[in-house]
Amino acid sequence: MTEETEKKQYKRAFSLQRVYVKDLSFETPSSPGIFTQEWKPETQMNLSTQTAQIGENSFEVVLTVTLTTKVGESTAYLVEVQQAGIFGARDFPEQEMGPLLGSYCPNILFPYAREAVSDLVTRGSFPQLLLTPVNFDALFEQHVRELSAKQQAKSAT
Repeated sequence: MTEETEKKQYKRAFSLQRVYVKDLSFETPSSPGIFTQEWKPETQMNLSTQTAQIGENSFEVVLTVTLTTKVGESTAYLVEVQQAGIFGARDFPEQEMGPLLGSYCPNILFPYAREAVSDLVTRGSFPQLLLTPVNFDALFEQHVRELSAKQQAKSAT
């Protein structure tokens, strides 16, 4: 290891500067009738992330969790939470920034989003909903593979 490489690794820094709810939505389009139906829900969850550089070494990461819960054909509730964080990242190599912002940061934000979802569902007078943990490393790797396949398909045509 060269002295310059050792200095860069020593200067490398990561920090969580702020966690906040960027947007929040809860709808119960079938209420009050939904409360009289037998509760056999089916829930669909969608996740997405967005990253924006907001300063020289600062990044905003927004994790969006969208849930649609139905009982039969009726929508019991729709929940969308955009849980955001501002992260500091200095002196990371380019190849490490993708996994850092696309996997590690969403892992930090997910428990906050899970709590917000659970609180909204309970306040809507529905049974508590606890989201299961998510493997953001696997989701990020899948995203990278999909992007790579798209680029290969474009270059083949």
